[in-house]
Amino acid sequence: MKKWLALTAVVLILMTACTPVYDRTDEVVRETTDESNQETAIIPSSSGSGEEYQTILTEDSPRTSASRGVTTNQMNNRVDIAEFENGLKRHSKEYFPADEYFFQQGQYLTSGTLYDWLGRSSDSNEEGLNPELDEETANEKDFREAPRYISNIVEQDYLVRNDKDVVDTEGITIGIALRSQYNFTVNQLDKTENHTTEELLRKGEQYAATILERVREKEGFPDVPVLFVLYEEERNESQVPGNFIAKSYAEGDSLGKFEKVEEDHVLFPSEEATDDHFDDAQVFSEFRTKIADYFPDFVGVIGKGFYVNDELRNMKMNIPVEFHSQSEIDGFTQYVSSLVREMFSDHYGVEVRIESLDRQESLIVRERGEEEPYVYMYD
Repeated sequence: MKKWLALTAVVLILMTACTPVYDRTDEVVRETTDESNQETAIIPSSSGSGEEYQTILTEDSPRTSASRGVTTNQMNNRVDIAEFENGLKRHSKEYFPADEYFFQQGQYLTSGTLYDWLGRSSDSNEEGLNPELDEETANEKDFREAPRYISNIVEQDYLVRNDKDVVDTEGITIGIALRSQYNFTVNQLDKTENHTTEELLRKGEQYAATILERVREKEGFPDVPVLFVLYEEERNESQVPGNFIAKSYAEGDSLGKFEKVEEDHVLFPSEEATDDHFDDAQVFSEFRTKIADYFPDFVGVIGKGFYVNDELRNMKMNIPVEFHSQSEIDGFTQYVSSLVREMFSDHYGVEVRIESLDRQESLIVRERGEEEPYVYMYD
């Protein structure tokens, strides 16, 4: 019955074109630059908590980004892609609160525009933000002196609903991703040029100023506040994503002062975890030991800690184990759940994914501030 009701709700969302269904969705008008061709949009009533953004839909689907595909083509590390886009929403909430604004993927900067901006400056591409260089004839010194700093640009739109059931774009976030490691090839040899965070901050501020000037002059781009957030990518093979390093809020034609962002994603176990977060590393090590003592086919635990202002906010862990029965899975999950409750402080959230060779078996989640974890067993 529950599955049938869920399907009915989806059908209503897709079929409702004239009459709003307020207990499931709201139908509004989304303003466009062409006033004679306004769009019907739908607000699904699915977020509920006010902590996450509700997404504006068109009549039959989510509206895709005007720059769809750019991110996956420009960023090589999957963990960077996820953190870059999700983290932009997290930082946007400070300026565009989730209980007041709706979210929509960027509609104003197209793929063509972004590819031009992300390219190298040249006679054929005066819009290129990366430094000019003929890569076909360049030597190693040339590449090192003119690296590609900027790798990606993402636009996110934040809309407000007025008393006439019209949603207008009232805020825009633009994320700028910068390479901490620039890889290039000379004479069929792979080379690397590393960039410091301070260097990327200087470059990122320059790029943001240029982009702000361009969007303010761009036809059809709304005259609304723009939040710029700078992101430092990790190296391609990293198991943890990079970090946001600074942000600036522009209400007019000039940037505000960039505010440094103190965030860090830390891999457990690692030298960085032991050196910089010794107490947390000790708890993690003890957790691993207890699991190894309990289960003979234990493979290992990989943890990813997320720190804000040097304070642990969330710890996500994956435990791969070879199981021989459902009873083993049930018992092991219960044991790990008890360890989460007993060993990890409730000052931060904990998420544990227990996996066998070919699937995820169970999920344990304890939210920040809660004592008891939630346990879900997969069928």
